[in-house]
Amino acid sequence: MGRGGRDVPVHTYPRLPGVPPVSVVRSPGARQEHGAVRTHAHDFLVLLYVERGGGSMRINDHEWRLGAGDVFVLAPGEVVTPDRMVGTGVPEAWAVFFPSDVVEPSLPGAFLSWRAHPLLFPFVRGVAGGAQRLHVPAADRPGFISQLAALERELHERRDGYNEAVLAHLTLLLVTVSRLVTDVSGDLTLRDEPMLAAVFDVIEERYGSPISLSDVARAVGLTPGHLTTVVGRKTGRTVQEWITERRMTEARRLLAETDLTVETVGARVGYRDASYFIKRFRRSHGSAPQEWRRAGRRS
Repeated sequence: MGRGGRDVPVHTYPRLPGVPPVSVVRSPGARQEHGAVRTHAHDFLVLLYVERGGGSMRINDHEWRLGAGDVFVLAPGEVVTPDRMVGTGVPEAWAVFFPSDVVEPSLPGAFLSWRAHPLLFPFVRGVAGGAQRLHVPAADRPGFISQLAALERELHERRDGYNEAVLAHLTLLLVTVSRLVTDVSGDLTLRDEPMLAAVFDVIEERYGSPISLSDVARAVGLTPGHLTTVVGRKTGRTVQEWITERRMTEARRLLAETDLTVETVGARVGYRDASYFIKRFRRSHGSAPQEWRRAGRRS
């Protein structure tokens, strides 16, 4: 059963003994006819990268337009309605599929330590609304495609040690994707979204002090209700979720790179009440700040 009462097929990830639960599909560029791809849901994570051309898809009740350089991250359980690829030239895209337990501690081996790595949280924990669109700068696209190709090659060739190699390549790819979250404002400016860029500029300037939706709305000259609607429609997240995301990103950096106390870290990212900071961090990461720091340093 899908959202809104719709019955949709749910695709499950096929498991094969001894085979890493990761798949890479590369579009050959053939245009899809209308009706060829039906509405569905899935029980695994999806990472879609548009190499050239463009297209669209509907996630629940929101339509997302995707163009060259876009990375689209999709969580399990969302209702997906793809559309045909459009644009000039021959559209090409990559899709990476893997179940969520690849990044959970139930999976034994060296990959376990990556669950505590701060760069994975925007992908694993921070996908608000089940979907997120990021953008790879033009200068970085050859390297991003090389990472996808390396992962695809390991899966295809199946040489000795390929199980471990596949997980290592997936890890590097997820780290690269998580780093795309850090320059949201600059990307929005390039996309001719000056209002959204202004919102993120305000968050960047003031996340270290108490700041609310009303404060951001006042700074950009909109009512809180209007701002909530616009930001939610265009990004899939609320203003408060973006404030929290920015604070958590800086908190993780300070915990990993300094020996500042948890109370000091909380204060530097806008939480004057240390207990509330610890509670908020635990909610986002599944562990308290000090536990998260120790886990990362053991790794």
